[in-house]
Order: sequence, then structure tokens, then C-alpha cells
Amino acid sequence: MNLLDTLVNPTSIPEHYRTMKQAELEERVRGIKARLGKKLFIPGHHYQKDEVIKFADAIGDSLKLAQYSAENKDAESIVFCGVHFMAETADILTTEKQTVYLPDMRAGCSMADMADIYQTERAWQELTSVFGDTMIPLTYVNSTAAIKAFVGRFNGATVTSGNAEKMVKWALERKQRLVFLPDQHLGRNTAYNLGIKLEEMAIWDPINSRLEAQVESDKIKVILWKGHCSVHENFTVENIQQIRSQFPEMNIIVHPECRREVVALSDYAGSTNYIIDRIRESEPGSAWAIGTEMNLVKRIIHDYPDRHIVSLNPHMCPCLTMNRIDLPHLTWCLDQIEQGTAQEKVIKVDEEIAKDAKLALNRMLELA
Repeated sequence: MNLLDTLVNPTSIPEHYRTMKQAELEERVRGIKARLGKKLFIPGHHYQKDEVIKFADAIGDSLKLAQYSAENKDAESIVFCGVHFMAETADILTTEKQTVYLPDMRAGCSMADMADIYQTERAWQELTSVFGDTMIPLTYVNSTAAIKAFVGRFNGATVTSGNAEKMVKWALERKQRLVFLPDQHLGRNTAYNLGIKLEEMAIWDPINSRLEAQVESDKIKVILWKGHCSVHENFTVENIQQIRSQFPEMNIIVHPECRREVVALSDYAGSTNYIIDRIRESEPGSAWAIGTEMNLVKRIIHDYPDRHIVSLNPHMCPCLTMNRIDLPHLTWCLDQIEQGTAQEKVIKVDEEIAKDAKLALNRMLELA
């Protein structure tokens, strides 16, 4: 069953998991973890709900969790508590003896879905007709396996929000210009930090197959895919103005998936791990407004009660697709694994796609 089929006709969770008390769900998860032991590994992304995170064997960003999964050779079943593209990456990096499961197959990523392989191949053809053999592609790890494979085939690499500057430098040492997928904001913020002017960046609109540029084509250095994170794009200049007015002493720290104008007005910007580390290393009594996903912000607030911490946007919702994975779905998935009936929750990347995607991942990992 592919992802589209799952979204159109999802396999519904049995009702008794919905009505089961939390204590019973937790007891069942603990029991299965104890019985399966080292054969089971549960990685949990930073943006997951606390009810899921409490059972995670490792917590981190998508790539780090995939690497943890690959390093854990004893694990036969990897239950990835994140979203679809993250589980794909884990499947690409793990062995044939390991099986990756996603507790709810509807847990996707709107950003990753903004660049499909058909749009990307068509865009590459059209851009090549304009720029010739002067381009190299980079893709954020928040992309589908098919996009990673495309980038791998054309000598490009993946990037994370933590190593994006290093990877953009690497790309521009190899070609005159780069195509950055699928998040325009991370691409723009990274290129700007490296001294590339905003007018030297163009946007590729995949819906209308159109290049949006302010200058002649020969002056374009970066082509940004018109995609974004639905969570981080909702932080605004008005949010910053409100914080500055209400709490003048407060530090503002945001993720580089935020809009350029938001990053420019913030005090700090960096990856999820950067944000976590910055708060951890800050002085007790310091004040912070954080521009990232709400589940993580709430967890940071809980972990550091001696600091004044708020969300940059107090009306921000958690990542809706990430939150499809909850304790009932986790319990259901573990029950099925133990019973040998979890086939519809398996994430398996086509062998040829996985081979090319691994090229893109390894080029990044070799540099990192």
C-alpha cells in the first residue's frame, strides 16, 4: 500500500485502543518492550507528544534517529515515532535484517510532499534548458526517498538544518549554482548567511513550472524550491514585535525554516539541537521566546523551570501530521509486531531508490 492509498483509505485503528485507559496502554507498551528486549528499538523525534516520547529509546532529529537505528544491530523491529520520510531514511540506512515500522501511516510531512519526483524531474529538464550543466541539487533531509535518490543521481547531497552552510559551500565549489529542495526558507537563510544576495536567489514554482527571479539568469546563484514547513512559516514579524514590546529583555531564538524576515529580527537561529543546546547552556533566570514546534517548546519549558520561556507564537499548534502518532497507535503497532500482523505499517524503500538516496546521504555524512 503506498502513502496516497493510505491517506485515501487508511486502515482505522480498532476502537478499543481509543477507549483504553492511558494506564492500560502504558502497561501494555512496557510489557511488549520488556518481552522483545533488544530486538525492539523505538526512536522518537523531538516533536512527538510526551505520551510517546516517554517510551522512546532515543530522542533526536530525523537523521540522528536514522543513524541510531542503523547502529543498533540487535534491533530487528524499529518503530519510528516521527513521520514518513524519517522512517524511509531509517530503512535506507538499516540492514535487510531490520524492519522499520511507522505506527500511523498517515503521519506525513507537508513540506516533503511539496516536492514530488515528477515535478522535480520536469523542473530539472526545464532549468537545464536555461542553465545547462551549471547546477547541482541539494535536498533537505525533510524530503522523500525519491527526491533524495534524484539528488544522488545528479551528484548532489542531502543537508540538515545543522550542516546546511557546510553543504551549500560544498555544492557551490562544484557548480556555478545550486537547486535547493524542498524548503525555500532554509535555503534562503543559509545562502544569505554565506553572503549570497537575496536578488541572486530565484524561486522555482513547481505548480506553475515557472522561475521567479529578480535578475538575469546568468546572475542567479541559488534556485529555491517553492516549499516550506507549515509550522515554522507561521512565525511572523508581528510575533517578534509583540515579544519585544511585552518582554524587552527576552532572547528570541528560531529555527531556520522560518521566513527570512523572522530570522533577521531574531537574536539566534539554528537547528532543533542548536535551540535545545542554547537553552540548556543559558543562565538560570534568562528569558527566551522560541520559534519552533509547540510540543518541543512545552518540553523545554518543563525541563527549565528556572528560566522564563515562552513560544514566540502562543497560538501555535503542534505539528498536526507528526501528532498523528499517539499512545494508542504506538500500542497498536507494538501489539501487531508481537503478533506478526504489522505488515501494513512497514516502511520499505525500493532497492534502486534506496541505493541512489544513500549516495546523497553518504556525501553529506562523509563531510559531516
